[in-house]
Amino acid sequence: MPKRGKNYQDALKAFDKTALYEPAQALKLVKSVAKAKFDETVEVAFKLGIDTRHADQQIRGAVVLPHGTGKTQTVLVFAKGEKAKEAEQAGADFVGAEDMVEKIQQGWFGFDVAVATPDMMGMVGKLGRLLGPKGLMPNPKTGTVTFDVQKAVKEIKAGKVDYRADKAGIIHVPIGKVSFDEEKLVENYKTIAEVVMKAKPPAAKGQYVKSVTVSSTMGPGVKINPLKVLG
Repeated sequence: MPKRGKNYQDALKAFDKTALYEPAQALKLVKSVAKAKFDETVEVAFKLGIDTRHADQQIRGAVVLPHGTGKTQTVLVFAKGEKAKEAEQAGADFVGAEDMVEKIQQGWFGFDVAVATPDMMGMVGKLGRLLGPKGLMPNPKTGTVTFDVQKAVKEIKAGKVDYRADKAGIIHVPIGKVSFDEEKLVENYKTIAEVVMKAKPPAAKGQYVKSVTVSSTMGPGVKINPLKVLG
């Protein structure tokens, strides 16, 4: 197990790591123990009682956080004609078609999110092996395959985040920065928590939310009471 630094060890002493807190208490602690010299990202992790090997228990989607994540996303849009113009007007950083496909095939990945109009997916599909492993492939479930590119780009720029349960049934989502006011972090947290709660698959058995942990980039995890996910 890697040896933790002094700041991390000091942070552990600042609270009871075995205790279960309400969301607002937990986020207050995360802010108070963050000691890095940069503005750390605050993340929440939900460990769910689901089996993602079954298609009917997979959870994936996207939601716009009311206060954003504190990071401006760089957006690439695959579109042509009027839809390309709409994407540019909405603030997309890169817009193109064959030229962008070729650029990515040559090793360029200078974007955080990719959006594509449905008619472009035949072309974009060729990039599956490159974009898929990086989580950059446009997907209808996250609203990134759409003819309404203007709405998609604006939502991403406003703080839209994707969420997806991994093989272990854990969803990791950034909910802001430690510099955010506590109230903003709580509102962002509750927004994603409500979505996760509503996404419970009918096929999931037993306890749905097994654990919830919030932490900053360099700080220790603070546990939220899974019976009080929404506070």
